[in-house]
Amino acid sequence: MAGASLLTLIDDIATLLDDVALMTKVATQKTAGVLGDDLALNAQQVAGVRAERELPVVWAVAKGSLLNKAILVPAALLISAFIPWAIVPMLMAGGIYLCFEGAEKLAHQFLHRAHADSASHENNPGSAVEPALDLVALEKEKIKGAVRTDFVLSIEIIVIALGTVANAPMLQQVATLIATALLITVGVYGFVAAIVKLDDLGLYLHQSANALARGTGRVLLRAAPWLMKSLSVIGTAAMFLVGGGILAHHIPAIHHLSESFILSMLLDAGVGLAAGAVALGTLSLFRRLRARTYPVRTIR
Repeated sequence: MAGASLLTLIDDIATLLDDVALMTKVATQKTAGVLGDDLALNAQQVAGVRAERELPVVWAVAKGSLLNKAILVPAALLISAFIPWAIVPMLMAGGIYLCFEGAEKLAHQFLHRAHADSASHENNPGSAVEPALDLVALEKEKIKGAVRTDFVLSIEIIVIALGTVANAPMLQQVATLIATALLITVGVYGFVAAIVKLDDLGLYLHQSANALARGTGRVLLRAAPWLMKSLSVIGTAAMFLVGGGILAHHIPAIHHLSESFILSMLLDAGVGLAAGAVALGTLSLFRRLRARTYPVRTIR
């Protein structure tokens, strides 16, 4: 009798694992678009640090991503069970934030950089900057920015995954979300680590005695800088596409216009640019009004 019960338990566990594996596969496939943007964004975010610090930075962001998902998985289950109406506003807020970040990057690139460089040169002519301090601060800022961006993208990934298991038993929902979160994190940051170390791999192959390996190494060394530059562009574009896609999907008048893939991307990008510009302009106006209301007083 005990043996029969044990076999039944093992069979139930095997069936549960099989169902979880199937639902995890479906959830991962449905989030494939977001995963591509997540990969581009995070690879671009951790680019620019010292070569010996690239993998530690990727690991730090990966740990932050795991913490994000450890917060979001139970939060998504609770929200879905008790206040399901809150999911859409959360997604919309996350979409606006991504659009804002994209607009801020563009504004910094085209409007503020030249002015900031000129002001820095005029205020500190010939001054020496502490490179070690600057690099540490840059690294910390990159990690924080990457983890913040990951949090927004993880919300969409978890919500999409939750939608695929909405009608499943609670145990399967929990197991599927955990499996999906772990699989996605390992996959995305494994690829990010491979991308940022591509130039090191090229250098290693270039020093090989094998002619084919040396040729491959030269190709990788030439391709790595172009790849990292393109990731910067792709990462910024992904912010508008993902953020605009979230907003457009929940605006019926716009969502129904997207009849083809290309048109859908153009609409997502347009909505993302518009939302980012409005968000950035609103925040800039708020800061100016606050500065006039509460001017900074110098202490003499």
